[in-house]
Amino acid sequence: MVFYRKYRPQKIEELDSKSVRDKLYSVLENKSVSHAFLFTGPKGLGKTSAARIVAKVLNCERKNNESRIPTPPRLRGAGKNQGKKRHDSSFIIHDSKNVEPCNKCNQCVSITSGTNLDILEIDGASNRGIDEIRDLREKVKLSPMRARKKVYIIDEVHMLTTEAFNALLKTLEEPPSHVVFILCTTEPHKVPATIKSRCLQIQFKKAAEEELIRSFERIAKAEKLKADTKALNLIASLSDGSFRDGAKILEEMVYSVGFGQAKDKKITTELIENKYHISSIKYHVSGLITAMATKDTKKGLELIAKLAKQGVDMKYFIEELINDLHKFLLIKMGIGENPGFKNSELGVGEIKTLIELLSKANSELKYAVLPQIPLELVIVEWGLEKTQNQVRLGQNTQIARESDSQKVRESDDPKVRLSDSPSFPSVPKIAKGSRDDEINSFWKELIDKVRAYNHSIAGVLRGCSIKSYDGKTLLLETNFKFHKDKLSEPRAYETLEKVAREITKKNINVEVLLKEK
Repeated sequence: MVFYRKYRPQKIEELDSKSVRDKLYSVLENKSVSHAFLFTGPKGLGKTSAARIVAKVLNCERKNNESRIPTPPRLRGAGKNQGKKRHDSSFIIHDSKNVEPCNKCNQCVSITSGTNLDILEIDGASNRGIDEIRDLREKVKLSPMRARKKVYIIDEVHMLTTEAFNALLKTLEEPPSHVVFILCTTEPHKVPATIKSRCLQIQFKKAAEEELIRSFERIAKAEKLKADTKALNLIASLSDGSFRDGAKILEEMVYSVGFGQAKDKKITTELIENKYHISSIKYHVSGLITAMATKDTKKGLELIAKLAKQGVDMKYFIEELINDLHKFLLIKMGIGENPGFKNSELGVGEIKTLIELLSKANSELKYAVLPQIPLELVIVEWGLEKTQNQVRLGQNTQIARESDSQKVRESDDPKVRLSDSPSFPSVPKIAKGSRDDEINSFWKELIDKVRAYNHSIAGVLRGCSIKSYDGKTLLLETNFKFHKDKLSEPRAYETLEKVAREITKKNINVEVLLKEK
């Protein structure tokens, strides 16, 4: 039997999610238990396992017999003071440890094996119509055959139709006293609010690393396996917060070593890296980010082709790519530490766009004919943006030159020829009334230093003029909307302010205006 089924939790204490354990203990130790539960959360977190455990808690023969121990006779009427302290109920309230099912009585054993006729598991995807729910409504009226409570576990409940939900509503609100509903779903937003309001909701969050390792150690101990702590940490990082996925990866590693030899050989980080090509992935992530920063489409596509040939998991690769870009974005904003690659070319706006494109590619993976196609399309789209910008820049530069040449022909003033002609790009256009020499020097130095950071921004800058500069705000003016849009991009804006700060040794606010015609 596969690990995730063989080591399915059978008690609340075996559930690896601490928040779920605490919530169930708190709910089930009370005498009055909710008639309807709603378990929500991503796949592989133990929602169905928890539902079966709740069914066992409600029906455990030994637990329910022990919880009805009558108060000893000597405490009854043994004095006024003792009488005041005595509870109205004649039952003893147990602590959370006694909430656990015994897993030995007939009810517990039959629920574990799936043969209990009073515990009904229904697949919401296969029984989603109104007819199935109507049939269920008729059957809930019948008393349980042997169990104390009849429990209906409806998995993937969000798959029910609107009519089916409406038919279930009244029964869910006021079920017979012997019935408990447990609804499970991975998509709670698809469950109507009227259903949610009638249920006690317990959220299963993605497993934390320590919770995953707790699960792996439990399996490794039972199987008498040897595994490095770092290896378990690595498996946890590959599990995407899912206990089931983590158990499957651990099992794959056992078979990679050889099931008979797994007890003698250790599951190591090297074994996992060789299986999933993790060490090369980290290297190629850095290489692809560098290729994207320079918008080298050919290099990026060659790298993806190499990864596809090696059989690298594209989902894991894209997730690592997004993870590194996210860290780099935080660094740009002054938060976090360097994720391990050096790249000053990508601006905040570009990182944001890349993360959006990669997130979209990640969601399209399951529909892709070839797993590398979504990522290749991102690289091509990213490279095309550079080409389109160059074309637009060339077109607008040509328009600017034609416009300036026309002005030169129409003007008889030699000063206009000097300041406006595109033959003198290093000479800036200065607004009247400004300190000409000082601003001229500042403008020339600004263009030269920006060129060192980005040639295209410097090229656009030459088509602009300084409208005003008071030592705090640099107001630029341009005749073309494309120039304004280009300089208003986060990357260009960041570069201009950085260079201005280097020159003046103080913070300068840069603004770009479109000149009125």
